[in-house]
Amino acid sequence: MPSRTTKAAQRAALRLATALVTAIYGVYRLHPALWRFTARHYHPALEAFARLNAWMVCQRAYVDVPAYRAYLNESGFSFRWWSLRNYRPTSKHEYVDRYDEEERCWHGEIVTVGTVVDESSGSSGTPYNWMRSKRELDTVHKNVAGYVTLLFGTRRLFCINAFSMGAWATGTNTGLAMSKIAMVKNTGPDIDKIVDTIRHFGPRYTYLISAYPPFLKHLRDRLDADGFDWDAHDLNGFVGGEALTEALRDYIEDRFTRVYSGYGASDLTIGMAGESDLSVWLRRALVSHADLRRDVLGDDEQRTPMIFQYNPLETYLETTAEGELLVTLNSTAIMSPKLRYDIGDEARIVTFPEMQAHVARYPRLAFAFERAFATQRMKLPFVMLFGRKDSTISYMGANIYPLDVENGLYLDNPHASHIESFRLSLLDIGDHEQRPVIHLQLRKGAALSATERDDLRARSAAGVLTHLARVSRDVAQSLEEDPTASDVRVEVHDYGTGVFAGGTSKIKNVYLVAAEDRG
Repeated sequence: MPSRTTKAAQRAALRLATALVTAIYGVYRLHPALWRFTARHYHPALEAFARLNAWMVCQRAYVDVPAYRAYLNESGFSFRWWSLRNYRPTSKHEYVDRYDEEERCWHGEIVTVGTVVDESSGSSGTPYNWMRSKRELDTVHKNVAGYVTLLFGTRRLFCINAFSMGAWATGTNTGLAMSKIAMVKNTGPDIDKIVDTIRHFGPRYTYLISAYPPFLKHLRDRLDADGFDWDAHDLNGFVGGEALTEALRDYIEDRFTRVYSGYGASDLTIGMAGESDLSVWLRRALVSHADLRRDVLGDDEQRTPMIFQYNPLETYLETTAEGELLVTLNSTAIMSPKLRYDIGDEARIVTFPEMQAHVARYPRLAFAFERAFATQRMKLPFVMLFGRKDSTISYMGANIYPLDVENGLYLDNPHASHIESFRLSLLDIGDHEQRPVIHLQLRKGAALSATERDDLRARSAAGVLTHLARVSRDVAQSLEEDPTASDVRVEVHDYGTGVFAGGTSKIKNVYLVAAEDRG
C-alpha cells in the first residue's frame, strides 16, 4: 500500500500535469487563427491523449472535489491507472441534486469574483443554476469565436444576438464571444429591434443572427411580409438550443445565405460541438443514400440525427452501451468540473477517418464528401445526436419525434409562414385507442379563413405522414397494415389559445403536452 509521502507525490504530480495540459490548450485559443489551424490539423492519434486527460481530470477531481470523492466512494471506488470507465458517470439527478454547489467545486470553494450564474431553461423540469468562473467563460468565448470565424470569416461581420438576455446566460455569453471577432448588438428575441437595426445599418455588413431555429423562421417571415430586399443583404444564421431540421434549414436558407447550428447544454457549456458544411452534407446524405445510412447508423435506426464536429481535447465524449452521451470537460478552468456527465442525449461517435471510410465505398459520394470538406477543412470527429429520450410520443409501435413532425409541417406547405409553433400530444379516443395530435399555434395576428384552416390541417397531416413513412419503416409498415394509423389529428389554435394559453415562462419551445381524453 502506498505511503503518505508517495500519495502526496502522486497528487502533486497529478495537479501539475492537469494544470500543464490546461495551459497548453490555452495556447491555441490565443487567436481565432490558431483555433482554426488546430481544428484543421487535428489528428486521430490525439484521441488517446484526450482520453488520458479526461482520466487525469476525473482522478484529480476525486482528490480535490469533495462531492465527487464522496460520490465515488459510496459505490466502492478503487483506483486504477488509466481506466476512465472506472469513474462512475454523473448526472443531474444522481450527482447535482445530491450535493451543494461548494462541494462540487475544486477544494470545495466557489470563486465569486468574475463568476456568472447561468440558469437552465427548465424544459426538463425545475430550472437549475450553473456557475461559470471567469477563466471558464474566457475559454468558452475564445472557442466560440474561433469556430464562428471558421464558418463566416471576420470581414465586416455584424452579429445581432437574438438569444434571450435574461438569467439564461447563454445569450449573454454568445454576445461576449461574438464581440471578440465582430460588431455586436444584443437585441434579444425582439423582431422589431432586429428589423430596425438592419434597416439602420443597411447592406454594408455580413449579418449573423444568433437565435433559436424557430425564431429565424419568424424573422424570415416578417422580412418577407415587409418586402425586404434580400438580394442586397447578406443575412446568415447561427442557431442553438434545440435541433434544426433540414426542412426548416431549407426554408430559412431560401432567403438567408447560410445557417449553421451549434450544440451545447446549460449543464455543461455552450460550445461543445458545431456544424460544418461537411456535417450538413453528411446529414442530408444519410437521408438520400440508403446504403450509406445503413453503414453509418445500422439497419434498425430509423431516425436521422443532427451531426456535429467537436474537439476531444476540449470536450471528451463517450457513449454508454445504451447510446447515451457522456461528457467530460477537459480543463481545470471549469470551477465545478463536469465528469463523465450524462445529460440524457442519445448519440453516436464516429471519428473522421471512420466516416471517410464509410463514404469512400461510394465514389460519387466520396467526391461530394471532399467538396463539402474543402470549405472549413475540419478534421475533427463527429457526434451524431438523436436528442433527448423524453422528447417523443409513441404511436403504433413507433416513436414520433418533434424533428420529424417539423420536417413534415414544412413539406410543400403554403401556409408554413403562418405557423408560430407546435406541440404534440396523444388523444384517448376510447376503446383503449389513442391518436397523435399536432397542435399548431398560429402567428400573432394571423387571419385564416375556415377554408384555409381546413387546408392547413390537411396539408400538415399529409406532410407529417409522408415524412414519417419515408424515415420510419415502423410507420410505413403500420400505414400498410392498418388504415387507422394515418389518423393523425391536427388542431389549429389562434396565438396564445388552447394548449398555448397563458404563454410559457420557458425559453425553449415545449413540444409535449399531457395526454388528452376525448371531449
